Amino acid sequence: MKDGLNICQDLAEMGIQSQLHPRSDGKRIYLPPACHTLSRKEKISFCQCLRRVKVPQGYSSNIKNIVQLKDLKLVGLKSHDCHVLMQHLLAMAIRDILPNKVRLAITRLCFFFNAICSKVLDPMKLDELENEAAIILC
Repeated sequence: MKDGLNICQDLAEMGIQSQLHPRSDGKRIYLPPACHTLSRKEKISFCQCLRRVKVPQGYSSNIKNIVQLKDLKLVGLKSHDCHVLMQHLLAMAIRDILPNKVRLAITRLCFFFNAICSKVLDPMKLDELENEAAIILC
């Protein structure tokens, strides 16, 4: 079995950031949360924001009924609701919650989904969108 120093060296060679390496407190091994992981307080804020959203009638199902504050989950999403969430509501709901770099990446991803799901797509912009997707994912 490898010791902790060798494991950390292996993780560094794989490109895993040092702040995400497992930590041991003697009995247990602790995995620190990633920068996009929401705390309980942040999940409550996110769910409350989605619960307060008002959209035009017929735009999507009632988002209020999908959000469960007790379990801090979104339950019963239909495919159109997922599209609305990814294209419009997610960027708005995370604006005060996540760190700036994570928020920017998710917002750009939302704009990307909005562009590729539009009714009219300019074929000349497809190369731009492909490059944008690569940049967002990096």
